[in-house]
Amino acid sequence: MRPVVMGVVNVTPDSFSDGGRYADGPAAVAHGRRLLADGADVLDIGGESTRPGATRPLVSEELDRVVPVIEALAGDGATVSVDTMRAEVAEAALAAGARIVNDVSGGLADPRILDVVAASTATYVAMHWRAHSDRMQDLAVYDEPGGVVAAVARELAERVAGIRAAGIPADRIVLDPGLGFAKRGDHNWELVDGLDRPDGPAGLGLPLLVGASRKSFLGTLLAAPDGTPRPVDERDVASHALTLVLARKGVWGIRVHDVRGTRDVLSVWERTG
Repeated sequence: MRPVVMGVVNVTPDSFSDGGRYADGPAAVAHGRRLLADGADVLDIGGESTRPGATRPLVSEELDRVVPVIEALAGDGATVSVDTMRAEVAEAALAAGARIVNDVSGGLADPRILDVVAASTATYVAMHWRAHSDRMQDLAVYDEPGGVVAAVARELAERVAGIRAAGIPADRIVLDPGLGFAKRGDHNWELVDGLDRPDGPAGLGLPLLVGASRKSFLGTLLAAPDGTPRPVDERDVASHALTLVLARKGVWGIRVHDVRGTRDVLSVWERTG
């Protein structure tokens, strides 16, 4: 079965992938509708950039960015996910029609978000996370036995215990290994290779969502002879190649920017698999 395709809609002025192209509501709604037409199964609406070094918006700013976009796209019948770490934003997003809460902190940034989700019927995506964007790369150290793969699985297992204790059942939990978050380039490749190891994230027995699209470790892989990373908007082919690798590893979902290209790759995989 092919992975769920989650299309990214960044309603932010400082996104790493689109530079604020969809920072205003009407542009974000139009972009979401294009992604639906291209074949997105889910639209992931975010109002806070989580690129390395990013500063956080005010809660009111995040709410103003995402709630109108969620209302419009959910009103179109789309399955909408809200990409947030804040309980207030998750609660407003669910009231506006979101059905998934995609929390890159896994409940660590704002534990109240777990209570919000527990009181709903929403799916909760918990990502592996160690700190906010302004300092997360300082914590990209994985020296213990099993390396980054075992460490991510162990820390995700701890989050699952906390999520379950808050009242969210296992059938509403999806896990994300957090490529690029408190991970250096080699860590990301090790995680991709080890996703389906017995001691890796897949060994926890819950669905996996992976967001690798256009990330910096792909830019480094494709660097020019002088070492200059491949620009963000020229990483889609590599992103699609990684989509195929992840599909073969049995992930539940893939979070992407180029939905049409992703669906093309998955159509070929389905036809030949």
